[in-house]
Amino acid sequence: MSLVIVGSLAFDTIETPFARKEKIVGGSGTYCSLAASFFTKPKVVGVIGRDFPRKTLAFLRSHNIDLRGVQVKPGKTFHWEGRYGLDPNLRTTVKTELNVFGEFAPRLPEAFQRPRILYLANIDPDHNEGIFSQLKAKPKITALDTIQFWMETKPGTLRRELGRTDVFFANDEEIKMLAGESNLIKAGKRVLGWGPSLVVVKKGEHGALVFGGDFVFGVLAHPCEEVVDTTGAGDCFAGGFLGYLDKVKDGDKAACRRAAVYGSVLASFAIEDFGIERFAGLRQEEIEARYRLFKKLVSF
Repeated sequence: MSLVIVGSLAFDTIETPFARKEKIVGGSGTYCSLAASFFTKPKVVGVIGRDFPRKTLAFLRSHNIDLRGVQVKPGKTFHWEGRYGLDPNLRTTVKTELNVFGEFAPRLPEAFQRPRILYLANIDPDHNEGIFSQLKAKPKITALDTIQFWMETKPGTLRRELGRTDVFFANDEEIKMLAGESNLIKAGKRVLGWGPSLVVVKKGEHGALVFGGDFVFGVLAHPCEEVVDTTGAGDCFAGGFLGYLDKVKDGDKAACRRAAVYGSVLASFAIEDFGIERFAGLRQEEIEARYRLFKKLVSF
């Protein structure tokens, strides 16, 4: 099993109508690796400042997450602040402080240079060339996620990277923006034609759609009456999806469908608490029980 995740380890300040949490641990690399750790032993490449909690690093290691690719730099860790309204699917970015992440140059340790799956999680697409140059073998699966900022500032680079991407993750607003289409199905199929084998569109409380060359698969989101914090849910979806594919060493249509369900399962746990707190006591039995529940939800 070999999944390498290049992404951020960060602090998030979250404000909802019901609570405010200052500088809790977040980041795409953090969420994704924790979700994936229930299926495989992920390797993380990222950067943190000296203010990042040692107890959090110990917690990640306790989940068999390999942190040898995480650089520790003088300065402060990346910090994002966001505000949510009554609709947990909508958020406003209040502040983004790149700090040490602003000068991040990913370095892959030797043990990370032959991944079966490589996941580039929301990083500057200009870094991708340098990452690929460090690989000793081509990954079986290259996966990519992005954010609106890179779509707006580096659309040409992002389009180029899609040409060598196997699995592309984006939310529904992002895929429409990237494709220049108002219809979600047309947008997904158009981006699929740019190179990826799979385009996974995350739809928040409405689940996700997986577009393949000859199929479209939809998965529900778990019915949840108490949504606490949706930050990182998309990263957990990607982590569950890729972690499962790494575990089964398969990428056929059936495996991708199951992976999408596991992605939704992991995302559904993440939103039940702030930050990564829900993962502290999460057990494999709970994941499998909710997976079975997902199957019942769509059985007819």
